[in-house]
Amino acid sequence: MTVPLSILDLAPIAPGESVAQSFANSVALAQTAERSGYRRVWYAEHHNMPTIASSAPSVLIGHVASQTSTIRLGAGGIMLPNHAPLTIAEQFGTLASLHPGRIDLGLGRAPGSDQTTMRALRRDPGSADSFPEDVLELQAYLCGESRIAGVQAVPGAVDVPLYILGSSMFGAQLAAAYGLPYAFASHFAPDLLHDAVAFYRNEFTPSAQLAEPHVIAGINVVAADSSEHAQRQFAVTRRARVRSLIARGPAAPEYTDEQIDIFLTTPNGRQIANMMRYAAVGDPAEVRAGLDAFAAEAQADELILAHQSPTVADRLRSVELAAGALVAA
Repeated sequence: MTVPLSILDLAPIAPGESVAQSFANSVALAQTAERSGYRRVWYAEHHNMPTIASSAPSVLIGHVASQTSTIRLGAGGIMLPNHAPLTIAEQFGTLASLHPGRIDLGLGRAPGSDQTTMRALRRDPGSADSFPEDVLELQAYLCGESRIAGVQAVPGAVDVPLYILGSSMFGAQLAAAYGLPYAFASHFAPDLLHDAVAFYRNEFTPSAQLAEPHVIAGINVVAADSSEHAQRQFAVTRRARVRSLIARGPAAPEYTDEQIDIFLTTPNGRQIANMMRYAAVGDPAEVRAGLDAFAAEAQADELILAHQSPTVADRLRSVELAAGALVAA
């Protein structure tokens, strides 16, 4: 079972690396994805995270779009309660005017960070409650049919397809009701994947944008020339994920790899490891088998891959090998 492949890029900032280098890496990743036949690259809105540079997806999308030619680029996603719908319509209307037919807009309702950062964003704690209405307001601006008399998005009335992102039943319900594509964050929140996708497919209502349900499912990927090399890379990434969750702040202890591996055998450690349980890791044949099995299990129409190799060179190689494995099979 072969489905289209896309990529989620968090613009990671490696230890000792500058933000500018992170953005250069994102350009290289998108260019490699374009050459390798991926459908799209998405960038996720995160704030106050020292290892993630994708805090302003619309700016990053514009930068990468200017250095690529055909691949679709988008937000995966914009955390809409952090923003006025008009502002996002203007930003993505601008992008779509500059790069016609290449811009996507995925929408989520989480803050993209912690509660303190949410306050710094001037976000009302109850703003997520209006997410369904905000999606409709944004959609109307992009269609040139404003829901607020006398207000229009300029640039607006452009072709920017919307996607609902989620890791719970809420997103599935909204995407089904609005007739929008649904992207499930199974690469880090896998538990409700099957229930959410089943509900979305069963309850989907066709819309002007979409006649049939379309499911995008996230999966972690490390493809390497040998299975052993891939497994070593994935172990490094998994330890880094654990460290980011249990050792926060300037006074946080520095755990050794051995301590992290021991922690992973505890109930709390296994719970964190479970966040990355959907992963295709290995040589090209193993990765192809893993992707095919996951696509079937998730009933996915498209997979969005979070390439988890710790270095940019290995990440670019993973991008090439994963795509090549599907083409060659």
